[in-house]
Amino acid sequence: MANQKNENAAIAVYGANGHTGKFVLSELARRGLKALAVGRSAAKLAHAGTQAVEIREASIEDANSLDRAFLGVTAVINCAGPFLDTADAVATATLRAGAHYFDVTAEQASALSTYDTFDNDARQAGLVFIPAMGFYGGFADLLVSALRGDWDSVDDIRIGIALDSWHPTIGSRNTGARNTARRLVVANGRLAPVSLPAAVQEWKFLQPFGPQQVIEQPFSEISVINRHLRSTEIHTYLNETGYRDVHDPSTPPPAPADGSGLSAQRFMVEVMVRKVNEERHISAFGRDIYAFTAPLVCEAVQQVLAGKARVRGAQAPGAVFDALEFLNALAPDQLSFQTSGI
Repeated sequence: MANQKNENAAIAVYGANGHTGKFVLSELARRGLKALAVGRSAAKLAHAGTQAVEIREASIEDANSLDRAFLGVTAVINCAGPFLDTADAVATATLRAGAHYFDVTAEQASALSTYDTFDNDARQAGLVFIPAMGFYGGFADLLVSALRGDWDSVDDIRIGIALDSWHPTIGSRNTGARNTARRLVVANGRLAPVSLPAAVQEWKFLQPFGPQQVIEQPFSEISVINRHLRSTEIHTYLNETGYRDVHDPSTPPPAPADGSGLSAQRFMVEVMVRKVNEERHISAFGRDIYAFTAPLVCEAVQQVLAGKARVRGAQAPGAVFDALEFLNALAPDQLSFQTSGI
């Protein structure tokens, strides 16, 4: 439940009428946090029956509307992609409001821009700005940070993502069309374009996935991890099933499998961190990457409001939070995971 001293804190959810935004509103309500639904059309938000105590209308083209929408809020969660289009305007308005900022971008360039643009001002204002606090981005960073332990630097980080299906939302489709920049990895200690053609190899996931063919497919976690952890190499691989589904224009959007609204999709994320000849591993398993983003970002908001942020400014979640404590807060209801080597 909400921290006592923040029980009246208001959290604005921009893009509240979107697929992920609705999950975020529901999760905030479940946690007893006061949510304000913000979007381009108040009528559409009202018609959708969003779980919010108040509806406010705003658009990124109108800075004054954003200022009115964020008046009196303690934090803003931006769920409206493509974030290359929305993040700067929403984060700027959040800074003017004196509130903490979170988004769920999978776009590397958007996360990098938020770090570069807002770190100093947010730090001086005593605020926390966390881009990419979703399944793609912050989740892998937390897994890596949990493995890091007492290592101040590592030699190699490998992230494997297995999906039994990927039914992309309209927002994911729009983001893919907008985000045409060459994806980045960390190679030889520096951000560099991913090698083409993308590397294909086998990854021996734990059951129920087992061995899978994976394709190098970096998301925003590369930008996020590189923000605070030194590693010679950082690479992300997506299994062929997920890669094929998201690149197939005929794949339908996600559909609820039960009364919870979650799809039937299952995911597994495995991380290997190596320093010299020592390796550490973590495997995490859950359901519905879009729905899972909601407890991730809401837990981040709740910990910041509870005074658990270790640093201020535009930061990676692994720098802000105790990663293992954070993951344990999601288990076992939203996440199961196991580690080795630590």
